[in-house]
Amino acid sequence: MKTINNGELREKDVNKTLTLYGWVNKRRDMGGVIFVDLRDRSGICQVVFNRSYLKSDFKLAEELKNEYCIKVTGKLNKRTPSMINPNIATGMVELMCENIEILSKSEVVPFNIYDDKEINENVGLKYRYLDLRREKLQQTIKTRHLITSKVREFLNKEDFLEIETPILCKSTPEGARDYIVPSRVNKGKFYALPQSPQIFKQLLMIGGFEKYYQIARCFRDEDLRADRQPEFTQIDLEMSFASQEDVITLVEKMIKYVVKSVKNIELDEFPRITYKEAMERFGSDKPDTRFAMELNDLTEILKGTKMNVFSSAIENGGIVKCLIVKNNADKYSRSDVEHLTDFVKVYKAKGLAWLKYDNDAFTGVIAKNLEEEKLGAMKDKYNITNNDLILIVADKPKIVYDSLGALRLKIANDLQLIPSDKLNFLWVVDFPMFEYSETEGRYKAMHHPFTMPNNLNLLKTDKEKVLSLAYDIVLNGYELGGGSVRIHDSEMQKVVFDALQLSDEDIKNRFGFFIEAFKYGAPPHAGLAIGLERFTMLLSNTDNIKDVIAFPKTQSASDIMSEAPSIVSNNQLDELGITVVKEESDE
Repeated sequence: MKTINNGELREKDVNKTLTLYGWVNKRRDMGGVIFVDLRDRSGICQVVFNRSYLKSDFKLAEELKNEYCIKVTGKLNKRTPSMINPNIATGMVELMCENIEILSKSEVVPFNIYDDKEINENVGLKYRYLDLRREKLQQTIKTRHLITSKVREFLNKEDFLEIETPILCKSTPEGARDYIVPSRVNKGKFYALPQSPQIFKQLLMIGGFEKYYQIARCFRDEDLRADRQPEFTQIDLEMSFASQEDVITLVEKMIKYVVKSVKNIELDEFPRITYKEAMERFGSDKPDTRFAMELNDLTEILKGTKMNVFSSAIENGGIVKCLIVKNNADKYSRSDVEHLTDFVKVYKAKGLAWLKYDNDAFTGVIAKNLEEEKLGAMKDKYNITNNDLILIVADKPKIVYDSLGALRLKIANDLQLIPSDKLNFLWVVDFPMFEYSETEGRYKAMHHPFTMPNNLNLLKTDKEKVLSLAYDIVLNGYELGGGSVRIHDSEMQKVVFDALQLSDEDIKNRFGFFIEAFKYGAPPHAGLAIGLERFTMLLSNTDNIKDVIAFPKTQSASDIMSEAPSIVSNNQLDELGITVVKEESDE
């Protein structure tokens, strides 16, 4: 059995006879002497094959190629001063090989593993088992392991129990699409893969376990992006007899413990802002606070202006906000601003008005049409100075927030305003209970329908004003996790279901067993879930969630390596009572 880690050998090990295992990372033939960087998951140690020193056949050493898997035995020597390599941890030592055994040969690999450069993503995913040998991915997977181990360590000390919940469960769609699994035994019926353990962890509280956690696998059939996968993992926890403050305090303490363990960084207290403040200042409920450039409100200043694009938006219940790009106006030509206009139109903004301030005067198309007193009020209130660029959107609040929030991030990235070495955590609290879905023509739960409202009376009279006891933890512009105080009273839960326009039949079909449980002494409880992949991604300083998953899917939710999803046999389909309907061709 392998007992020595190659990357941990130091001067203290000199003169020891050792047996090392690993892969040929790189080979250099100097004629009579061959140098090999031997890699295992701990790092690299240089092995020297000298014809006069080697007891095995030297032809074996000459045969070695990159990614051969080998076993070597020899004495560890201290390198001569001219041969010391300060770039690797083992650079002071080398193994003088006496015996070599080739355990497995390798064909020519489709990309170099030793240089750890970025490769074509599809090639990397096809040969993921080779991609995983690269140092970058080795480190991110190790970081993921360390995070989960420290989470378990912390929660175990806090008297939480780790409990698994079902993977095959009932479909209760209220949000993303479920992955559906047909039942062979009960033909025509289906399981769903869990989008989260939400219902089960609340049932565990009703079951009297009081403190639960799970490193939980979850599944959502939704459109993918750089920070999203169809199957993912949550650090999931729930507490009985706990308030919002209890959950926030515990989770903040846990995160500080993990970050200290993984990054050796001491974190300050996490600031808190309300959802309303986050939207008004940053145009996002997951704001990146590592840089300034907040949204500025021009609604009051531009009331009564003769410019119809602003006045009509305000009269119709809209708002006007702007970004001020300080001391960078000279970096944006007219065509550059037109590109920014196209960018905000993706978020349904009708356009992007702009001003530049230079030589103590406003310039730009709207500068000629906007009243002097309006321009002066804008300059004074927001301390506009020379070489500032002002970008303005007037529309419904959601469109203004969405477009300027996204534009804020784009400009910050374009101008490299975001420090990559910061970890800015914050809590966002006081979320609206509901959000209106234009496509469904009804209100939907902003978090989930089991969230406690802060005002039960408003549920029947003014849904838009109802806030919830919900909270999100945000890191560097990503929603790291979210949770809420749960409803634990069946009557209150019925009022919320009514507000969501769910019929008695819908409630019974989707949540009947769950609502029944509330009739038997349900305790007050609250919880939260953190996305493990996002947490690992941000602590690993990568922006691609695939880097922290051993075997990820592509943007089309497929696995190039194993060729999943795939067609199954007709016999399998017959056993399930399923017929596949083929789509007609476009011909």
